[in-house]
Amino acid sequence: MLPPLPVPHPLFAAATESKGLQQVWKFFEEGGFFMILLAVCSLVGVAVILFKFLSLRRQIVLPDKLASGVDDFEERIRHASGEALIREFEAGQSTLARLCAVACRNRGKSQAEITEAVQAAAREEIVHLHAGMTALDVVITVAPLLGLLGTASGLVVVFGGLGDSANHTAIALGIGRALNTTIVGLAISIPAVVAQGWFQRRIDTMAARLEVLLTRLAHALEKAPRPGVVPPSIPPHA
Repeated sequence: MLPPLPVPHPLFAAATESKGLQQVWKFFEEGGFFMILLAVCSLVGVAVILFKFLSLRRQIVLPDKLASGVDDFEERIRHASGEALIREFEAGQSTLARLCAVACRNRGKSQAEITEAVQAAAREEIVHLHAGMTALDVVITVAPLLGLLGTASGLVVVFGGLGDSANHTAIALGIGRALNTTIVGLAISIPAVVAQGWFQRRIDTMAARLEVLLTRLAHALEKAPRPGVVPPSIPPHA
C-alpha cells in the first residue's frame, strides 16, 4: 500500500502564490512606461465591452413583446384596440418604441411621408447603437502598435549596450524582456476584435429587424385617422 501523499502546508501555498504574483509584477515592470499605456488601453477596452453588453440588450433595443405588438398592429387598429400599444410607444423605453412613436405621430399621412420621418429618427438611433464602437476601434489599432513600440525601444537599449565582448545570454534575455509589451498588446487587441465583430453583427441584425417592423407599421398607419381628427360625415340626400 502506497503511503499517503504529503499535504502542502498553508505557508508553502502562500509562498508559492506570492512568488507567482512577484513574477507577474516583474513581467509588467520590465515593460516600463509602455506597460502603463497598455494598461490604460486594457481598461478602456473592458469598459467599452461592458457598456456595449448592457446597451445592446434586446430589452433595451428590440423587446420581443413590443415587436409582437407591432407585427399585429394592423389587426389591432381594425378592432380599435391599438391605443394601449400607442401609449407604450410614447413611453419610449426602447429604440423600437421611440421609432414607432415617431411613426404614430405621422399617422394618416402617406406611407412615403411616414417612412421619411421614421428614417430621420432612425439615423440618430443607429448612431446611439454604435456608441463606443469607435473607442473599441482605437484600442484594437493602438494596443498592438504600443506593444511593438515598447519592443522596439527595448531592443534599442539592448543593442545599444553591446560592446566588443557581447554576452549572448544577456542579449537573449534582453530580447525576451523587450517582447513582453508585444505580447500584452496582442492579448488586449485579440479579445477586442472578437467583441467588436460580435457587437457589429448584433447591431446589423437588430437594425434589419427594426426596418422590417417599421415598414409594416408605416403601411398600417397610412390610412389610419390622425389623432383628434374626426372624419367628415356624409351629408344626407336631399
